Amino acid sequence: MSEPVSEDDDEIEDLQAEVAGLLLDFVYAPLLEDQHVRGVLPAPSGAPAVRVALGDKGECAPARLTAYEIPLGAGEELRTSHDVVALLRAVHTGTHIYPSNRVTSVMGMDLYLVDPAQVKEAPFTTDDWASTLLRCLARPSESEEERPEARLRGFLFREGGLLRLYMESDEVSDVIAADVRPGGALTALLAALPSLLGEEWRTSDAVEDPHCRYLVDLTDW
Repeated sequence: MSEPVSEDDDEIEDLQAEVAGLLLDFVYAPLLEDQHVRGVLPAPSGAPAVRVALGDKGECAPARLTAYEIPLGAGEELRTSHDVVALLRAVHTGTHIYPSNRVTSVMGMDLYLVDPAQVKEAPFTTDDWASTLLRCLARPSESEEERPEARLRGFLFREGGLLRLYMESDEVSDVIAADVRPGGALTALLAALPSLLGEEWRTSDAVEDPHCRYLVDLTDW
């Protein structure tokens, strides 16, 4: 008979699943330079960690992959999936010296046990934030039984780090464009977006954009 899953174990399992979902983007697009994600593995024996295999695009030979084990705990808190991406970029860039007790192998791959205290995380990029926002809009929570109040119809990366979202809303007919500046407050933006699309004082005619009825400026929100 299996042991009951504790609340802490449940949080670790949820985070491992979240990391796997986030890293899907880097199977086809490089995580950094020419390195792609070739595997995401929950650490064995219920360990609070995740293992990520990196290599060239399409590479499957274990000897040509490098795996990193990253602990998901950060003191009394848990790291986020974004933290994992930042650590992966950092440890796979430049020269890092690992003591012998932190280098091993698994399934034919070299496995490095990462100590986050010895690594300076790489910054989360604007494209990373934009990808996270687009993923949330394109794939609403599975718990939502009805169509979301605001639905993504398209997007365009703009100069100056801006992202234009093409949205449809229950409140407004036709397609509405919204210019946003991807950043850290994505949860708040996602929650407020349906109502923001209808705030007239934020709107302007999209003279040069034939793909929408009007434009909403959310760059300072």
